[in-house]
Amino acid sequence: MFIDIFMAFSQLRSKRKVTGGLYKYWRKKKLRDLGSNPTHTKLGERKLKQIKVTGGNIKNFLISINMANVYDTQTKKYQKLKIETVVDNPADKNLVKRNIITKGTIIKTEKGNARVTSRPSQDGIINAVLLK
Repeated sequence: MFIDIFMAFSQLRSKRKVTGGLYKYWRKKKLRDLGSNPTHTKLGERKLKQIKVTGGNIKNFLISINMANVYDTQTKKYQKLKIETVVDNPADKNLVKRNIITKGTIIKTEKGNARVTSRPSQDGIINAVLLK
């Protein structure tokens, strides 16, 4: 009964085959099959949440951040720059209005626009490449 609440975030395979038929169930759902809620990394002061995961590892969830490590292809150097705003997000256009940063998002920095190459909600940091 507890697992039914979180069915939307289950990590199990699909219930349907490519042909449209149903797979046979071979076991019950387990608590370890649950996924996590999406972490929407917003623009703001740096907030980080650490969670213990399987194997004793630690995963860093970035809740909000206002700085990015930006790589300049001309000078071949990294700079720590302040993020001014979110310009474009190919994942979902509605995330731009809410200033949510995901991988592939184009952000406006002090030196110009940059594309995010890291996964902020997984890595705990924002790495970006300056666009020309």
